[in-house]
Amino acid sequence: MSYIDLYYRPDKDLVCEFYVEPAKGLSVKEAAEHLAGESSVGTWTEVQTSTPRIRKMAAKVFSIKGNQVKIAYPQELFEPGNMPQIMSSIAGNIFGMKVVENLRLLDIDFPKDIVKSFKGPEIGLEDLRKITGIKGRPILGTIYKPKLGLNPWEMEELAYRVYSAGLDYTKDDENLCSMSFNKFEDRVPRILGVADKIKSEQGRTVIYAANITAPAHEMLKRAQLVKDHGGKCIMIDIMTAGWSGLQYIREQNLGMIIHAHRAMHAAFTRNPKHGISMLAIAKAARLCGVTALHAGTVVGKMEGPKEEVVQIDSFLKSDFYGMKKVMPIASGGLHPMLVPDLLKILGTDMVITFGGGLWGHPGGPESGVRAIRQSADAFMQKIPIQEYAKSHKELAEALKTWK
Repeated sequence: MSYIDLYYRPDKDLVCEFYVEPAKGLSVKEAAEHLAGESSVGTWTEVQTSTPRIRKMAAKVFSIKGNQVKIAYPQELFEPGNMPQIMSSIAGNIFGMKVVENLRLLDIDFPKDIVKSFKGPEIGLEDLRKITGIKGRPILGTIYKPKLGLNPWEMEELAYRVYSAGLDYTKDDENLCSMSFNKFEDRVPRILGVADKIKSEQGRTVIYAANITAPAHEMLKRAQLVKDHGGKCIMIDIMTAGWSGLQYIREQNLGMIIHAHRAMHAAFTRNPKHGISMLAIAKAARLCGVTALHAGTVVGKMEGPKEEVVQIDSFLKSDFYGMKKVMPIASGGLHPMLVPDLLKILGTDMVITFGGGLWGHPGGPESGVRAIRQSADAFMQKIPIQEYAKSHKELAEALKTWK
């Protein structure tokens, strides 16, 4: 049977766009046919058990433009609300097939019925704004540094110093969970106690994203501990915890922000000719219920083309069949000098988290916080950052330190 139908027009199908480099001796069309078969109802040879009823559920290659291929999948092929199963179909065996030299899943167009089968965010972008009370500017945060080695008492002290100086948001790094030198159950109450103290002293609601990443049953225990101590946010490394782990936590309806770190994403996303795009991952993450997602910075130390990062940010903040919007997170090698360019490109609806660009300030972490706030203020007031630095010493020191 053929899986090519260039006259087909998708209606309620799930549509995937692929970049395809066929193996030597094959055309893109031939490779695409194999991909459509393997990812739907086919196999490597004709089988007698393939009936007309089953063949109607075959995927259809309906567009081939150079190396760009679009494949439509009937909804019947997917279990509602099951992201692991969907990914096993559209991004499963096909990556190991000999018929392709390179293969990249560029984009996924989810139809309304499949979207509605997922819960999406319980706490969305607008909810995050309400919780923090921050409007009209980016939410400014930090990752505790060094990423490993600090103990709970040291983090408690550092939390008070940066929150007191005006920071909105702090988070664990992606590989800090519960180690011998920093147990989760020791760290979380201390930092959340600082958040309570800031609320009492300054009247501000500050956020701490505690990294609960672990096997699913342990993630739930840790999330409950955060909630029991008044925490409003949990962090999950969604690529390493997996879609199943993410969906499991979301479906508990804990009423907390889910901060989604994308550690390990580049194993899938970095090669422009092979793997899975960050856009496709972002769409799946929104369906599975994240509140905020690391989406790229354009500037900073992390790789990510401007066009794609803008596209991801736009999707996260777009209307998506009524599903709550997701707050983009910019993180990775950021410092005050980069803030105006970052906000100019991506807008002010975002969480920006600084690591070395705060803790490395020559005046100490409090000065690092003030420099970050000042850089954002300069942008919001439409004043060139170099000009603004003339009357703000912390920003001036930061600009001298990081060119």
